[in-house]
Amino acid sequence: MDYFKIVTDSMADLPKDYLDKHQIGCMNLSYIIDDVVYGQGKELELKEFFDAMRKGKMPTTSQVNPDEAKACFEEYYKTNKKILYLAGSSGISGTYNSGRIAAEEMMYEHPDCEIVVIDTLSASLGEGLLVYKAVMLREQGKSMEETAQWVQENIQKTVHIITVDDLNHLYRGGRVSRTSALVGTLVSVKPLIHINQEGRLVVLGKTRGRKKSLDSLVEYMNEKNALRGKDDIVFIMHGDCISDAEYVKEQVNARYGIENFMISYAGPIIGTHVGPGTVAIFFLGDSR
Repeated sequence: MDYFKIVTDSMADLPKDYLDKHQIGCMNLSYIIDDVVYGQGKELELKEFFDAMRKGKMPTTSQVNPDEAKACFEEYYKTNKKILYLAGSSGISGTYNSGRIAAEEMMYEHPDCEIVVIDTLSASLGEGLLVYKAVMLREQGKSMEETAQWVQENIQKTVHIITVDDLNHLYRGGRVSRTSALVGTLVSVKPLIHINQEGRLVVLGKTRGRKKSLDSLVEYMNEKNALRGKDDIVFIMHGDCISDAEYVKEQVNARYGIENFMISYAGPIIGTHVGPGTVAIFFLGDSR
């Protein structure tokens, strides 16, 4: 089999045990709390991270720069001459562009190296879902070129639907407008957000009350004609609210018959921008 290394970044929110099991490389973005830099060998437990946010801490994040991306590729190049990097959305972070620049430098300096860099236009477990599918294709014996082609063809079918407790986290990070953020200040109003075709966060609408917002995530699957069948999988991300994620899982299973799920925390990079109490689902549909 023509083996190739699959690499993603920490915006994908894939659990560490999944990355390790499938030997997936990961570029780690940095986050900063109280002038302490995390993400490069120093980490907070995820519950501790969200508890800090609940207590008023305001983390900031930093994208991977070209030198860091190149150092990452150099490490993987020692054992893999072919690398497929599935990057978090360029509409949210500059990390994709850093990866593209680094890949060009690597291939110039190492003529036997082949790196394909794809802007997934996705984030969190939407990006993670594309990585998951790429891993499946590799395990089926598909080449890097075939796998990359499938990913490119399915980026615009990767649906993200998110509800947050407070839009001000997204506003503070420049991910939504001030007008949109005002929705998040209204009592009991819960916004629904998706990632559009350009890979940017857009407010779709709002619901009243937590339960209705969670039910709206499930309803949205029907609007997008989620692909349903025995091989389907739905990814669910949560910002330290596992019981709400489990509720959404039960509703998806009851309504659509889907039995395969991956539930994972929002990592600190995504968590910084969406905040505690966020729940999101990711699946393949007809279109975004």
